[in-house]
Amino acid sequence: MEGLIIMLLFIAFFIIICSIRQINEYERGILFAFGKFSRILKPGWHVILPIFYSCSKIDVRTKTVDVPEQEAITKDNVSIRINAVLYYNIFDASKALLAVENFNYAVSQLAQTTMRNIVGSVSLDELLTERDKLSSKICEIVDNATDPWGIKVENVELKDISLPEEMKRVIAKIAEAEREKQAVITKAEGEVEAAKNLATAAEIMGNTPGALHLRTLATLNDLSSDQSNTIIFAVPIESLRAIDGIANEKQIENIASKVKRLKE
Repeated sequence: MEGLIIMLLFIAFFIIICSIRQINEYERGILFAFGKFSRILKPGWHVILPIFYSCSKIDVRTKTVDVPEQEAITKDNVSIRINAVLYYNIFDASKALLAVENFNYAVSQLAQTTMRNIVGSVSLDELLTERDKLSSKICEIVDNATDPWGIKVENVELKDISLPEEMKRVIAKIAEAEREKQAVITKAEGEVEAAKNLATAAEIMGNTPGALHLRTLATLNDLSSDQSNTIIFAVPIESLRAIDGIANEKQIENIASKVKRLKE
């Protein structure tokens, strides 16, 4: 009799030991009683009797879904290839297990479909310049769709956008043309400013006696600092006119003296 009792106690102890389930801090346990959902088990040790009860564990840490590269056509009919990464966590473990068969696969497929739809609704320029805005839009749509599954989508990031080689060359030509346009505009603006400054300087020098002569001497002084330069002395046209006038006066005097001698 005592042996039977000891055997029964040993069997009961063995069943209890086998019934202990550990739920880690990053997990939640889903308890089923006779195949029906009972409750969510928090982290710690729990005694779950076999046959009558069963338990499934759900990891509630943030998960990463690498959305594979997708081929899509933008609103302006440009074919591109794009991929993304999605981050989500589970806020209701019971819904994630009961409402969808494989929540990780379901989130991945939903993200792929949403990304293609969003890319098809915008132009290429919007896709390249407003990447953050489109990522937020995809995140919002996927998050709303996964709420019934107990899943919270934290963030979606568009990683890479691959363009055809022909489109890359076209974009490069457009960028080069824009740079050339800006360079021409900047040069023209510089010419206008230089012309205004030169006109102002010429007006000041014209109204100031001796200013042009001083400027000429300053220029010659700058040129004389380098021995390898060939100096061209610029003579103001007023000086040449003065010399020409003096020469004409001397010629007139010579002619007058000759005429006077002839008369004598």
